[in-house]
This record gives sequence, structure tokens and C-alpha cells, in this order.
Amino acid sequence: MHTSVLGRTGATVSSIGLGTWQLGADWGEVSEADAFSVLDAAVESGVTIFDTADVYGDGRSEQIIGRYRRERPDANVFVATKMGRRLPQVPENYSTENFLAWNDRSRQNLQVDTLDLVQLHCPPTPVYSIDRVYDDLDAMVDAGRIRHYGVSVETVEEALTAIARPNVASVQIIVNAFRLKPLDAVLPAAQESGVGIIARVPLASGLLSGRYSRETTFAENDHRNYNRNGDAFDVGETFSGVNYDDGVEAAQQFAALAAEHDLAPATAALAWLVHLPGISTVIPGARSPEQARMNAAAGGVEPLGDDFHARVVALYDQYFRAAVHPRW
Repeated sequence: MHTSVLGRTGATVSSIGLGTWQLGADWGEVSEADAFSVLDAAVESGVTIFDTADVYGDGRSEQIIGRYRRERPDANVFVATKMGRRLPQVPENYSTENFLAWNDRSRQNLQVDTLDLVQLHCPPTPVYSIDRVYDDLDAMVDAGRIRHYGVSVETVEEALTAIARPNVASVQIIVNAFRLKPLDAVLPAAQESGVGIIARVPLASGLLSGRYSRETTFAENDHRNYNRNGDAFDVGETFSGVNYDDGVEAAQQFAALAAEHDLAPATAALAWLVHLPGISTVIPGARSPEQARMNAAAGGVEPLGDDFHARVVALYDQYFRAAVHPRW
């Protein structure tokens, strides 16, 4: 497993982490026993960072991780959580009072006094420019409530605004073979500033696994069903905002490219991200131990080379650039 330093946190983390949205049951039901099996498989495979949020399963994901760490004290895992989505998304709700309440809830869920990393969870764009927000976060660090803070963003512009702030440790952003815009400015800016980049939705909600067809169906409580048109939250969080049919077709071509390197499509998609300059860690989700192990294995793959990268860009140009690049 390759490792890197997560920006201004100074923490060394695995290049493949584990996103735990799935464990909150927002992708269909997952029992606690099954969730523990996924976490065990990830840790045994070298994963040292979990990403969660206070709204994943209304706190269930955090609670599972809290119980896991309590029952597996030898598991040396850095936990990044998020706050901000428990109330209507208006800048006024990103207040000092709400920050403290959300922080108390997450610390209780995770069974710790101090959270490793708290990320603002894709707040309204104006929030990234409010000085008082960063003052509050600095005060929470000083009070021992959190060790570090960062942001999770929807757009490149939001990322660049946050990177310019002196104490932002990390930025979490959607980047994958179907969403390349962050490569233009965000990754170089993060490198220059020493800010960590957490790559989320790295498999485009599973499209890049190559397992889906136009006929694939998803459970009623799976966001790949109910949010395909952005009815519940930003459509970019589901299939990276790409047209599903185009995504299926492009994924088949990506799978063929991966096969030329004797890799499964998901492994190739993750390994390519791991070696992009500026990426600190990549956080695919997993609903089974097998998925967790397969994802983690990508962290040991060597760079795939310039030709692979050029063909990823060509695929993006053919299918997605015109529709996706201007949006996020």
C-alpha cells in the first residue's frame, strides 16, 4: 500500500482509504455485522483512513466506526468526518452554535474527545468566503474539539477558495476518470499550498467498475435510483453527474483499457488516481469485504504510464467534457 501525507494534517495515510457512506444504509441496507466485516477487510488490507459524515444514515456510519475503533483498539485508523448537512442549506445555518452542536454529536457518535479531521460538508458557496467560519474552526482546534479541519466541495472554484485559507488542511473533491476538471487547477494549487486532496466518488458511483448496463436497476433507497436527476442533492454526487447511458458506454471502453494492463476496471481507475500529483488519498466505498480488499489492492499498483493517462483524457473528451467540465 502506497502512503502519503494528508496535507496540513501531517498525518501519513494510505493512498486508498475507505468511504463509509454505504455503511449508513444510503446505498441499500447493510447490517452492523457486515459493516464490521468491511472495516476489518479494509484495515487488514492496509487502509488507514476512513471517511464518514454526521448525516450518513443520520449518524449510523459514525456510530459504527466509533464502536469499531472501541472494539479494535489496535486498528490505527485516521477518521475524517463532515458536518453541515443536518439543516437547510443556507449560509446562516453555518453558525458557531450549530458548529458546536454538530461537533458534540460527532464526538459522541465516534466515541472520542477530539476528532481527527472535520470537513465542512459541501456548504453553500458563500460559506467558503466567510471569515467567521474559519475563526470558529480555529477556535474548535484551540479548544481540543478537533485536530484539523478541511472542506468537501462540489466545484473547482470552491476548492480554490478554500485552499487559499491558511489553516485548511484538506479539500475533498470529486475526481475520477469521468471528472477531470480538478486536474487543471485544483491539484496544482493544493500541491503548492501543502493542502491534502481527498478524491471522492472515484468510481463514479460504480460506473467505472464496468459492472453496469443500461438495464441495471438499483434499490429504491439507493441514491443511484432516487438522485439520478439531482432530486435529493447535487446530481454530481451520483454517477459523477454524467449521463448514465454515456457512462455505461464509456465504462466499457475504460474496461478494455484496464484489461490491456491486466487489471480489473475498478483497480485501474483507483490506481490511476493514486498516482496523480497532488492526490493524498482516494476513498472508494465498499459494501462487502471482497470489495474492500479489491479496492485496497489498487494502492499497491505501480504507475500506469503516460499512454494510459492520455487515453483516459481522450475518453473524457469524447464522452463528457462538453457536458461536465463547465458545471463543476
